[in-house]
Amino acid sequence: MNKNILVASLLLMAATNIKAQQIQASNTVIDLGQVEYMLPATAEFAMRNTTGKAVTITGVETSCGCLKTEYPKGIVEEGGKFSLRVTYDAAQMGHFDKFVDVYTSADETPLMLRVKGIVVSEVVDFAGSYPYTLGRLAADHNVIEFDDVNSGDLPQQILHIRNTTSETIQPVVMHLPTYLRADVSPTKVAPGRSATVTITLDSRSVSSLGLTQTKVYLGENPGDKVAEEKAIDVSAVLLPRFDHITETERMYAPKMTLSTSDLNLGTFSGKKKLKGEIIIGNSGRTDLVISNLQMFTDGLEVSLSSTTIAPGEEAKLKITAQPRILRNARYAPRVLMITNDPDKPKQTINIIVEGLKTKADE
Repeated sequence: MNKNILVASLLLMAATNIKAQQIQASNTVIDLGQVEYMLPATAEFAMRNTTGKAVTITGVETSCGCLKTEYPKGIVEEGGKFSLRVTYDAAQMGHFDKFVDVYTSADETPLMLRVKGIVVSEVVDFAGSYPYTLGRLAADHNVIEFDDVNSGDLPQQILHIRNTTSETIQPVVMHLPTYLRADVSPTKVAPGRSATVTITLDSRSVSSLGLTQTKVYLGENPGDKVAEEKAIDVSAVLLPRFDHITETERMYAPKMTLSTSDLNLGTFSGKKKLKGEIIIGNSGRTDLVISNLQMFTDGLEVSLSSTTIAPGEEAKLKITAQPRILRNARYAPRVLMITNDPDKPKQTINIIVEGLKTKADE
């Protein structure tokens, strides 16, 4: 056997062996959410021995004396399942974020578990309404928009949900793209109780300027099935950066003008299509470039006479709306433009069809 292949094979075997010797937890992070002051709260980690042999838990170390642990003291057979309970004393108000290291006879490296939450004087659920349904769960909205995001930003949006089932659930956000992260608090939600889903956008992982849209899905428990009724629409608008341009550059920059930013197409009245026009001008001293022209919803069509507009010149933006399609839109009908005007890097044009009610208006 080739020496390089032999070395690579040995390294792969060693890496596989190290991985196999770790016990596993179905969830290494448990968020207890709101915990009432001086009422100890317990997190239960579902564990499994995947080392390929019988093991013993040789020790458990916690990051502070405020945690107490319970775990099997005997042998855990190969493939055996067990629970590790961690109780936080809740003796201090405010946020907590604690760690537990689990050592076994199979590996010198511990498995790290995490327990977090917030201690409050009184547990208070979200006081707002839950007008939307995501599967069997109620939610305060089903559309999340990240507007005016600059590269490097990490904006967050909060979704409030309520468990309307008769079972304790462990909500999970499914089909997340690489640029989104979702954190649910608390990890487990009892019947009739609420939870928050924090969606974080990592703008550094968004590939292009302008509008990026996707759908994620809210499941009741890990492994839940994806279905359209559980969909959450997520959009992000990434802007070009102009914070480092000089005063001279700004003096010679393009300046966009619009005949209107609220285009009223009139009344539907049974028509299949409605049309309108906007005049885009450039009152600056260099060319205005429209680099992105996008629609937030289906049911809109656009046509731009020129994407580069010289100083003193104009271009026509023609917009056609199909009201029958717009009725099913979950976003308000809008057109987005990304430009090289440092004062208007993003321009949104609102489309108005009188008498038309979309899902976004419900």
